[in-house]
Amino acid sequence: MIEHIHWLGNNSFLIACTPAIYINPWRIASPDIPADVILVGHDGHETCSPADIAKLRNANTRVIASESAAQELHDCEILRPWQTISLGRASVKGIPTVSASTRRSAAGQSLGFVISINFFDIYYTGDTVSLPETGVSQPDILILPISSTEGMTTARAADFVARIRPRWTIPCKWDFASRSNAVNFRREVADASEVVILQPET
Repeated sequence: MIEHIHWLGNNSFLIACTPAIYINPWRIASPDIPADVILVGHDGHETCSPADIAKLRNANTRVIASESAAQELHDCEILRPWQTISLGRASVKGIPTVSASTRRSAAGQSLGFVISINFFDIYYTGDTVSLPETGVSQPDILILPISSTEGMTTARAADFVARIRPRWTIPCKWDFASRSNAVNFRREVADASEVVILQPET
């Protein structure tokens, strides 16, 4: 499953399966894979980009957004905390979180996602300053930011990985800092999870 996950830089990802799912697309150049589903976690400028969504969207694309992001978009479905939406051969569940860029914690304002696809559960935390203590079972794959000056520090991310012990962990957002941060993170959580360091495809 790991080979189907593409990091597009910052907090943006593509899960290149059926359906093809883009998460928080931002600064997309020329997409090779059309979007079946676009997930938008909150209304921060680095996650909710109508221009990038327009590049990916076609007549059949489903855009699914948190309540705050939905206010910035047109013709989208609202995903609420702990709600699950079927995506045909996949599903997505909204996980409440606190965005590092907006600092919003009200219900529905900012979401991470648990995406169940091809018999794998992928927990994408989003750009967050905190993670739920309960409500998320052990995922197969965890995607979370590290080395954020305002949000999830490497130490806090490592503590979370040690708590839920996913099989694989993909750190993101270190592209604004240094690869050494990702390497150090991998060393810190080696006993709890296998860290996969992707290169941003931008």
